[in-house]
Amino acid sequence: MDYGITREAALELVRRHLVNQNLVNHSLASEAVMRAVAARLGEDQEQWALAGLLHDLDSDSHPDLAVHTIETVRILTEIGVDREIVEAIRLHNPAAHPGSERSTRFHHALAASETVTGLIVATALVNPERKLAAVKAKSVTKRFKEKAFARGANREVIAECELIGLPLAEFCAVSLAAMQEIAAEIGL
Repeated sequence: MDYGITREAALELVRRHLVNQNLVNHSLASEAVMRAVAARLGEDQEQWALAGLLHDLDSDSHPDLAVHTIETVRILTEIGVDREIVEAIRLHNPAAHPGSERSTRFHHALAASETVTGLIVATALVNPERKLAAVKAKSVTKRFKEKAFARGANREVIAECELIGLPLAEFCAVSLAAMQEIAAEIGL
């Protein structure tokens, strides 16, 4: 299927717009998680992975949640990226789009998937080995329940995994496994 952009072009766009390597790694992790979640749910893996990869294009230039995604949506719309991908990206940050709410499986999946990556990275970094390979899915689920841990990982957004048909423990396991597969690429 044609999404208006290839994976290679999407990665080039990410590398052009994101100077911070941690944001590039977050985008790669989000791509991997979205691909795995789509596979688990029988959804379009390529479409979902592209949304994960491209969702934070303007994070370096527009980190304020009041405007984050507006520039990304403009860029992706101009180059003709699939409108469902653009809409999922737009709605992963409803703060920049008052009155808009996530309503589809795709929307909820992107929001939950990109958010859980932060919880997983934080779980890895407090492990003595500081590697994803040393993390167990049960540890991620346990850390989810610790509200003071990785406060930036919004638990309500991660819990949207339930709205797409994945219980939290399963979502954490699928997400962790996906990130472990690309651990060398993201330096963990």
